[in-house]
Order: sequence, then structure tokens, then C-alpha cells
Amino acid sequence: MSDEIRYAHRYDGCIRREKVYGQKWLNLIYGSPLGVLPLWVAIKRTWFSNWYGRKMSRPESKSKIPDFIREFDLDESEFAAPVNSFGSFNEFFSRKLKAEARPICDEPETLAFPADGRHLGFSNLALTSSIFVKGQRFDLPSLFQSEELAKPYENGSLVISRLCPVDYHRFHFPIDGQASPPKLINGFLYSVNPIALRKEIAIFWQNKRLLSFVETKSAGRVAQFLVGATCVGSVSFTANLPRTVGKGEEFGYFSFGGSSVLTLFEEGKVTLSSDLLEHSSKGIELYARMGDRMGTLNLK
Repeated sequence: MSDEIRYAHRYDGCIRREKVYGQKWLNLIYGSPLGVLPLWVAIKRTWFSNWYGRKMSRPESKSKIPDFIREFDLDESEFAAPVNSFGSFNEFFSRKLKAEARPICDEPETLAFPADGRHLGFSNLALTSSIFVKGQRFDLPSLFQSEELAKPYENGSLVISRLCPVDYHRFHFPIDGQASPPKLINGFLYSVNPIALRKEIAIFWQNKRLLSFVETKSAGRVAQFLVGATCVGSVSFTANLPRTVGKGEEFGYFSFGGSSVLTLFEEGKVTLSSDLLEHSSKGIELYARMGDRMGTLNLK
């Protein structure tokens, strides 16, 4: 299988090749027998991510920022603060953006993507025979660590939002409602890059993750998982919960690395956007920004 990662770009309709941060390293760790030892000894372990997180929080790490911006062609005009104001690479990585850079879809019946990233959407998990790799099924009870909590979503919809290191790394609420405090489900910190996921989709329920619910009037109980990954041992929350939250309101942010947000809806509650479903049916992720339309509520 080719290690080239392609995705659809919502805004220009093109299929693009992803420029992966650390691709040679990921290929070695997850695509070679030689990678098994470092993966087991260090990479998936929390201590490694904690060590790397401290390294990226030191003042000297800010020297990496200009090259990173140039290499991945980031738009500085979107940043809420000037580049020279960041005291470390991690401060830059978890940067805020100007409100106008990420407008929230304002029609009352719409759902918003919770994060920038490359997204996969599935309208009915029970009918999804495989994701990424043939024969690998999505194990909801393992994800929730509870058959009771997982049951309402067995025939429901799922959106996987994968954040790359180059993306805006704050995550938001996809819908209005009463949000619960996140609950930690401990685990490892494997990479959530497709190079790793092609080997084992179970990374989603093996990794450290936090689960929060949003109780809504029209979409039932929406589940949101914040999945940590290599070098993302730290998930920080900026929303004080429990309380009522608004669609597009900031929930928190990931520190340096890749990561994912999983959003699950109960059966029959929502209809996901057609372009999201079309590309996902072909195994192609759709790039879209936080706040854009992810789908609509089934109000009838």
C-alpha cells in the first residue's frame, strides 16, 4: 500500500497530496519491522510525549516557528497574535485565530465541524464494514469502555476529524446544548496519522482519550471524543463545564502533535454533508475548517 496520503479539499474541489510532518519517521515506526522496538519502548508511552511537550515549551523552541510557517505555507493574517509574541513553539502551535478566520455556520439546523482537519463521515456505523483497512470494524464498546454508553450510537453517525500538526489545534462544540465535563479514558499515545491507522484502526480505542457529551433538544445526546496521539499527551480545556454551550464555542486545545476529534450522533438524528459522505465512501478524507457545515439536523 502506498504511503502517499491524498485528501479532498472542500474549497477548491481538488484532490491534494498531504505534506506529512515527520513522514520518514512515521514510515520507519509504523511501516517497518525495525520500528517495533522504539514504538514499544518510547513512542506510544506517555513519558515520551511529556518529554517532547516540555521540549516544545522551552523558549529556545520558538526558533522553529518561522521555518514551520514557511514550509507549510501558513496564513499569518489569520493569527490572533503576531508571530513574534509566541514564547515557545507550543504557544504558537495552540494559537488562537481571529474570529473572522473561522466563521460558524449560522443556520439553526446546521452542525459545525468541531476542528480544522481532514474528516471522514459515516451515516450509519452498523453498515460500515471497514474503515481504512479491510476487515477492521469500528469497536464502539471499546471506544466508550461501556456497552451501555455505546448502544445508542450502534446505528448512528460518526465523524472523524483528524488534525495534522499544520492545522489550527483548538477544538470546539459542533452544536448547542448542555455539555458535560470530559472524562478521561487512559491509554497509549500512538500516532493517528493514516500511516499508523492503516495498520490498526483500534488506535482510536487504545489511545488516551477524553469523552464529553452534549445534551441537545433536537439531536439527542451527542458524544465527543478528544483522542490524544504521539506528542499530544496534553489536552487543555478552556470551557468550564458543566453548562450550556453554543455551536462553535471553544472547548479546548491540543498541545504539539497530531490528534483527532470523534463526534457521534444517535440513529436518525442528523444528515451528514453530501461531500463528506461521498468522499468518505471512497476512503478519502475531506479537508474542511472548524465552523463549516458538517451536516444538518433531522427535524421532521
